[in-house]
Amino acid sequence: MSTDQTSSPTVTVHQTFLPHSDPEASLAFYRDALGFEVLLDVGQGSMRWITVGPEGGDTSIVLTPPGADPGVTDEERRTVAEMMAKGTYAAVILGSSDVDATFERVQAAGAEVMQEPIDQPYGFRDCAFRDPAGNTVRIKQL
Repeated sequence: MSTDQTSSPTVTVHQTFLPHSDPEASLAFYRDALGFEVLLDVGQGSMRWITVGPEGGDTSIVLTPPGADPGVTDEERRTVAEMMAKGTYAAVILGSSDVDATFERVQAAGAEVMQEPIDQPYGFRDCAFRDPAGNTVRIKQL
């Protein structure tokens, strides 16, 4: 195996998964409040998989029904539902060229604010919301 960095493949984040409890509320948050485009919308009712991402971007979030996997037991579904309700199940960190303007837009859309924009001691400015399913969505100044 070569140690030449120019011949190494580039690995990027392509997709990540977050659970949703209400596909329409999730669309309102990710599409309308954050401005993501809908890349794919498959299924019906609560069994909908919705892929969203920044316009023209290479990464996306797949919003999934949390109980759809047939390998998940009823007890595990209850645990996931409890963790989602508390906001401790899943999180994502997004980046913005203007975190303050993004905060204002998302807050105006009615999202639950967890943290207003603040300069963190570890070197960047960020804010945080809970999406309609309870997932933590942090937005970092790029």
